[in-house]
Amino acid sequence: MSFKLTVNGDPKTLDVEPDMPLLWVLRDELGLTGTKFGCGVAACGACTVHVDGVATRTCVLPIQAVDGADITTIEGLGKNGLHPVQRAWIKHQVPQCGYCQSGMIMAVSALLERQPQASENEVNKSISNICRCGSYQTIRKALADIDEDTI
Repeated sequence: MSFKLTVNGDPKTLDVEPDMPLLWVLRDELGLTGTKFGCGVAACGACTVHVDGVATRTCVLPIQAVDGADITTIEGLGKNGLHPVQRAWIKHQVPQCGYCQSGMIMAVSALLERQPQASENEVNKSISNICRCGSYQTIRKALADIDEDTI
């Protein structure tokens, strides 16, 4: 079947099986490998991208469910260079192994787009991504350093 998506601002038409997970469409069909496979059950968040502006886990999300959607991956997050969340991650040297970080950045950036002054409690409730290295304290420092006026 044929599906239409806008990925990082570019319209795409893809001829794939309707139950193919969006993660594999992005990685295998479009070559956008910044979005990672972690658990395969939408629990860890490594596969998080924005679907119509909402942080969404893609490893179990069939492409047929997002036909016509606007998708933003880590590769398309910064419109004019690095996104403020990416700059904060670099400044605070957040990643250890780095594997979960694209999903974590996508979750954080979606929250801050909706709620630029999110409280720590709101961040904890809305961002449930797992970092196996345990860099949560450094992530909190980076979050506190993001200027919400630049989001």
